[in-house]
Amino acid sequence: MTAPIVVWFKRDLRVDDHEALDAAVSEGPIIPLYVVEPDYWANDYTSGRQWSFLKDSVLSLDADLSSRGQPLWTAIGHVEEVLERLHQRFQFRKIVSHQETGPDWTFQRDLRVKRWCNDHGVIWDEYRQHGVIRGLRERQSWAAQWASLMDDAQAQSHHSFLGVGAPPKPASEVLKGVSIADEFLVSGQEGGRDRGLELLGSFLDDRCETYRGGMSSPLTGETVCSRLSTHLSLGTISLREVWQQTLNRRAELKEATGRSRTLRSLKSFQSRLHWHCHFIQKLESEPRLEFEELHRGFIGLRDLPYELESERFDRFQKGQLGWPFVDACLRSLSATGWLNFRMRAMLVSIASYHLWIDWRKTGSQMARWFTDFEAGIHWSQIQMQSGTTGINANRMYSPVKQSEDQDPDGIFIKRWVPELIDVPTEWIHQPWRMPLSLQHKYGCQIGLHYPEPIGDPQQLAREARTKFKLWIDSHDLRPEAQRVLKAHGSRLKQVRPRYGKKASSSQIALDLE
Repeated sequence: MTAPIVVWFKRDLRVDDHEALDAAVSEGPIIPLYVVEPDYWANDYTSGRQWSFLKDSVLSLDADLSSRGQPLWTAIGHVEEVLERLHQRFQFRKIVSHQETGPDWTFQRDLRVKRWCNDHGVIWDEYRQHGVIRGLRERQSWAAQWASLMDDAQAQSHHSFLGVGAPPKPASEVLKGVSIADEFLVSGQEGGRDRGLELLGSFLDDRCETYRGGMSSPLTGETVCSRLSTHLSLGTISLREVWQQTLNRRAELKEATGRSRTLRSLKSFQSRLHWHCHFIQKLESEPRLEFEELHRGFIGLRDLPYELESERFDRFQKGQLGWPFVDACLRSLSATGWLNFRMRAMLVSIASYHLWIDWRKTGSQMARWFTDFEAGIHWSQIQMQSGTTGINANRMYSPVKQSEDQDPDGIFIKRWVPELIDVPTEWIHQPWRMPLSLQHKYGCQIGLHYPEPIGDPQQLAREARTKFKLWIDSHDLRPEAQRVLKAHGSRLKQVRPRYGKKASSSQIALDLE
């Protein structure tokens, strides 16, 4: 029998449009392998809800593989140790997988696997599944190669696989032996390819119609957003599949009349598919951004006394800041594992500016909350919304303005902050301003039934702008900003670094939203 090829599944839990799988099947028998790594799940950015979605997706992958004649081999432990046992049994000479751009933990694991392969004379071929380029140092022509990859034909889907037979234990039995902390086990999303395709279909059929106008509010975002982020993160469907199906849908709609709003929404959606890889590329090109400010000139910017930061962070975690709309967003995210993008950005901005909390602390907490945690997107966005990139506009979201704009009638607030359910609309955005007599009347005494605000949001914003300006005035940020721009700036349009040698007030002003 020809030596089998190990197909190592990581964040590509599908059999369709899977180049590594396609390449292996064309050469001979395969051993499809997924390894549950307990050490990964001990990191501070992982959670039980992520595991729940992953487990669904692994079982879905096993079902798809089994229907094609070769069940998934599933194991628990260090990948190199699992490979060692398989090698002793099958003497395989080759491993194929997709490239992975994950947190430093996965990078160090891949280095260990690479050493194992070298020691055993095993070839490891990695294939691209995103527009991310290994070893890239600047972005010239990046957008063009991304478009080329998305337009390429999808990898062949095979109806049957030649394999090595059933594993010692089925995937369902192996996964029962995995113990993950269940603090955030509840998730609002189910994993698996079928669910991902169902979401894609319903989005392209009708949910996308009001996407462009409805994605900013948590009231409408839950429905009009694609909700594909976790499926793309774990690869139950490929980015190329989504891109090409969206192109096809746009072509259909162009033949119809009265669908201009839907066409504009799909164009906006496609731009976000592009940004997906744009942000992951940042982590691939500069992995230290997981741990350190991308613009080195901002290292040490936030230095709150431990006690003050601890108190603020504790209230942030619990959704007890006393700003109703912000608390509603925090509680919703903590309970469901999902929040629309604009509200995610608002939460990071408020934590970083109004509360002046270190972005690493906020980032780890929010990563655990997110079912769709994707390291490259996550850490790039955390830094961008915290003002530490040096090339992006710094946005300081107003808790009250966002509340009035995105939830004018307080519907979302009252869903997640039931302490305020009887408060009239005119007071729902700033209940601390409500006269004490009305607080008693509506059964919501501030400080008793609902917490006092952690501070006056306008005053805290002024303090943050002052701190930011003082930092910029005392540091020469231009050279580092030029470096960051060259390495990470989008080439879709000309972008200038945010800070000159002597930044003026207009250059460093934080946009109020």
